[in-house]
Amino acid sequence: MNIVIIELITCVVIPLIALHIFKFIVPKFSHNKIQKYQNNNIYKADSSNSLASKLQREISERQRIETELEKSLFLQKATLESTKDAILILDNLDTVLGFNQNFLDIWGISELLVKSGNYKKFLIIALKKIERPRHYLSIFIKLNQNTDIQLNEINEINETILFKDGRIFNAYCQRQQLGEKKIGIVWSFRDVTVEKLALNTIQYHTLYDLLTNLPNRVLFNSLLMTSLEKADHNYNLAVCFLDLDRFKKINDSLGHAIGDQLLQMVAQRIRQCLRPGDTIARWGGDEFTIILPEISNSEDITLIQERIFAAFKQGFKIDNHHLNISPSIGIALYPQHGKDAETLIKNADAALSRVKLQGRNQYKLYHPAINSQATELFILENSLHQALERQEFKVYYQPQVNSSTGEITKMEALLRWEHPELGLIPPATFIPIAEETGLILPISEWVLKTACLQNKTWQETLNFPSLSVAVNLSTRQFQQLNLVSMVQQVLLETNLEPQYLELEITETVAMQDVELSRKILKELDKIGLTISIDDFGTGYSSLSYLKDFPIHALKIDQSFVRDLVNGDNQTAITTAIIALAHGLNLAVVAEGVETEEQFNLLRILECEVMQGYLFSHPLSAEEATRMLRAYK
Repeated sequence: MNIVIIELITCVVIPLIALHIFKFIVPKFSHNKIQKYQNNNIYKADSSNSLASKLQREISERQRIETELEKSLFLQKATLESTKDAILILDNLDTVLGFNQNFLDIWGISELLVKSGNYKKFLIIALKKIERPRHYLSIFIKLNQNTDIQLNEINEINETILFKDGRIFNAYCQRQQLGEKKIGIVWSFRDVTVEKLALNTIQYHTLYDLLTNLPNRVLFNSLLMTSLEKADHNYNLAVCFLDLDRFKKINDSLGHAIGDQLLQMVAQRIRQCLRPGDTIARWGGDEFTIILPEISNSEDITLIQERIFAAFKQGFKIDNHHLNISPSIGIALYPQHGKDAETLIKNADAALSRVKLQGRNQYKLYHPAINSQATELFILENSLHQALERQEFKVYYQPQVNSSTGEITKMEALLRWEHPELGLIPPATFIPIAEETGLILPISEWVLKTACLQNKTWQETLNFPSLSVAVNLSTRQFQQLNLVSMVQQVLLETNLEPQYLELEITETVAMQDVELSRKILKELDKIGLTISIDDFGTGYSSLSYLKDFPIHALKIDQSFVRDLVNGDNQTAITTAIIALAHGLNLAVVAEGVETEEQFNLLRILECEVMQGYLFSHPLSAEEATRMLRAYK
């Protein structure tokens, strides 16, 4: 910009002023000189020709100079019009000396008005077109009040001018002088709308997530540090780390476009659950972080978390998919769990890891013992990679019994991990890790093959020709593309007839993607397998899927059976499930039967198949063989 102004000063301002001076001085000088000779009557006949010749030369020189100045002025005007900047040139009395068409265009001022020299009038018109007019008017006043000041010494002048119609211009102004004499001022205005918007976009993208428009990790850290600086000793501050359970399955099965829409909807719902002063950010992937300032007690945290979990229970409708997904949340409090941003985030993340370890879909406050548990989790994850190869996994079996005849009709296969140092690891501990790492796929295939082979052995060696085996399908396994072909291959390798294999899935798994579930279940049904819904009654789905899916059995969740004798509500729910199953011609199995009282009540309710500790604990293959032999 400085270079443009210097060129304009050299090429335009000085010639303009020189032309004005020349037009005023030269004619006056020539006229006065002639008048002087005439008045004094001193012309001589012999010198008149010489004087006339001298005057003629002066007049010719004046005309030449004037022509050159006019030619130069034409070129200078062309120069003004050739620049993209809007230019206005004023003399020291605010008289307009020059301007270009761009100046008229950007300010919407008529050429006639500018030429009229009414500087104040078109200043008023210009001020009506811009934001913060009082601010810029104060600059103009300050400039006029102090003619000795250089405008670029006024800090405010380098600010951009924002027009009310959205345009953005940079304004630059500099006084000009010849020697010690101030001769005028040059204003220039450059349209920087595109550049400014691009810069604002870049700056926005460095601080905000492009997909959800939430603050990103960088801005979150900054906001958290600011919140900590403002934290009052009378209030706690909570940092929450939220992760979407099994979100990767949705991306893998439905594609990233659906996954992205889900993330946008999740972000919107969580934001609606928060208070005005709370902050939610996208940490990365399917992880979100939340700042909850001014937490006075644990009830504040509980209320907010319950609102979040309630928002997720509605499910998410995207295109033709009804998706059920749950959050896991870890929480750290200031100052109990850390006094700086890094420590609070780390401890909230540790609490989140503990939630995942304990089965997900809940929230947990950080406590120091979690760090040691996190170390244990890390050890388990490393060990899990070699567990299958080292043959540390075992399949246990629990019988399902006909309540009327006492006949063992089926054996459910249950996975166990016997760690060489830590002993027997419960499935609730290592299954989430296996899901996270993807190791669940080879492990699940091994379980299926082992269970089918064992069932075939029992059929042949113990003369149990109609004995079936039930195997649970994990979320990730159910959604893998080659599930059907893998099951067919296992049946072929183990020589087990399809009707003696039952595959169990949960409601939540089935309803994550209704269309995909319907497709897979129909293909499995064509093979001749039995399909059952495990943990029935604990999901958030509609019962309409029961008529659309090829299902053969419902398994009543043990939470209903456990409280069956304690209240009418549980009895009513269990009665309704059994009646629903019978009405749809489905078999019904009660899980977790542990007492004679539960057994008798279920028989009265006409539940035909039961499973639980009343009949047998899960047994190793050897123990289960001995039990079946004794039963036979």
